[in-house]
Amino acid sequence: MNTEIFGIVAMFMITLLLGIPLGRYIAKVYAGEKTGLDPVFQPLERLFYRISGIDPTVQMTWKQHLVALLTINFIWFLLSMVVLMNMGHLPLNPDGNPSMSADLAFNTSISFLVNCNLQHYSGETGVSYFGQIWLMFLQFVTAGIGMAAAVVIFKAFSDKTTTKLGNFYEFFLKSCTRILLPICLLIAAIFVFQGIPMTMEGRDTMINMQGDTVQVSRGPVAAFVPIKHLGTNGGGFFGANSAHPLENPNYLTNMVEMVAQFLIPMAMIFAFGFFIRKRKFAWMMFAVMTIGFLILTIPNIRMEAAGNPALTQMGIDTSLGAMEGKEVRIGAVASGFWSIVTTMISTGSVNSMHDSYMPLSGMNELVAMMVNAFYGGVGAGILNFFIFIILAVFISGLMVGRTPEFMGKKIEAREMKIAMIVALAHPFLILVGTALATAFPTQGASTLNNPGFHGFSEILYEYTSSAANNGSGFEGLGDNTLWWNISTGIVLLLGRFIPIIGPVAIAGLLAEKKFIPEGEGTLKTDTSTFGMMVFAVIVIVAALSFFPALALGPIAEYFSMQ
Repeated sequence: MNTEIFGIVAMFMITLLLGIPLGRYIAKVYAGEKTGLDPVFQPLERLFYRISGIDPTVQMTWKQHLVALLTINFIWFLLSMVVLMNMGHLPLNPDGNPSMSADLAFNTSISFLVNCNLQHYSGETGVSYFGQIWLMFLQFVTAGIGMAAAVVIFKAFSDKTTTKLGNFYEFFLKSCTRILLPICLLIAAIFVFQGIPMTMEGRDTMINMQGDTVQVSRGPVAAFVPIKHLGTNGGGFFGANSAHPLENPNYLTNMVEMVAQFLIPMAMIFAFGFFIRKRKFAWMMFAVMTIGFLILTIPNIRMEAAGNPALTQMGIDTSLGAMEGKEVRIGAVASGFWSIVTTMISTGSVNSMHDSYMPLSGMNELVAMMVNAFYGGVGAGILNFFIFIILAVFISGLMVGRTPEFMGKKIEAREMKIAMIVALAHPFLILVGTALATAFPTQGASTLNNPGFHGFSEILYEYTSSAANNGSGFEGLGDNTLWWNISTGIVLLLGRFIPIIGPVAIAGLLAEKKFIPEGEGTLKTDTSTFGMMVFAVIVIVAALSFFPALALGPIAEYFSMQ
């Protein structure tokens, strides 16, 4: 047990030690400063600009950023529908996997487009290699989209008063070439040496330990998995995701995948501080997020390590922990740690089956997605947290009887309206989706494998995962139906773009305002006191909105076991 605890502490500390210098590097990339990778990637970027006709020196307003962002995403959606609905007729399909139906292609296209990767199919049987390569492309570019949107906020607060917030295409391309691609190449090299497949050949025939002849799926897995985690996408090459031995074969690859999915969300916090030259503010953000992370992580590790009390009462040895749905090569402790990291930072990959977790562990996984502001996805985490900062500044200003100000800019009615719409849209999407699925059981609840409290949790989890752009699931739900594909697809779209459009709009509006120098009465936003205020706002606005739903699901299930 002590060794397992040491392993997860090591994962967190390695991420932090890598995240700080990576954050400094990211800030330099977006600020246009020289880096060691310039000679490698500048020619590639120039070629892209020459072919596309894009001038990266043209400055954009916040509205132009959003137009470019939404337009390019719409084009990718159309291309994705064409690819996924015609895979059976396209090359690189050695296993003869079929094309997707229209509703499944709709859900999958949106899911990968919004950096969620909610998968209503099993990768080894539902997608060809051509389809996997296309989805891998989407995992790169959608991560780059989130990071480019976050940089708009960086730019808005690095200058005193401005309407010019950089070039969206430059931020997007640099996110892919200077940050995501080189790290993915390094991770892929590690995976290849650890035995993760990297081939275009089809299924292989093997004889298992029982002497049975079986067909084992393979493919370009070592190229797919790095961006799955580094871009906080989470889509598995195989149906079992990172519980599959060819996607996550040992504890070393488990650690690498854990650090990879945690790295950029943490680095972006420090990048913000370096970019706007307010490092103390970045540490305040990091402290608030880390406290929230630990509040959910520590109980999960303890509950999963303690084992299932119902099995203990039957005289079954549970010294290894609650191992149902978990891999022995990874263990209960590392699985419990992963379950919170992957739900808190919106990766959605799994190295165990969340449906098998103890009820309150499942509740913590839900809460991590419901809050959706601790670390979060690449770029999107900063955007979500920014909304709660605006709310905390406004409430704090009212409490002391002063006009709310954030970094020299007044927070007024227009910004507050946008912030409240974004903050309330998340619980609205989750709770309305869950209510509709339970109100029309012949459509939504008919595919449940578990009745009662746990079945309700499965429905709640599906819409929570969709709204949070997470992608993990309580897999007792048969979700490849017209109802689930369309309803979650709509939630996916709104859950992705409302939290991008809102913060970018607020940042753009604030950037246009006259800068007010700090005075004696200025609210300090880089202190522990303000950090506590932000944390309180997150708990009140985000977490408590979902308590009634949680009481009907995991909490009720917990008490039914007592």
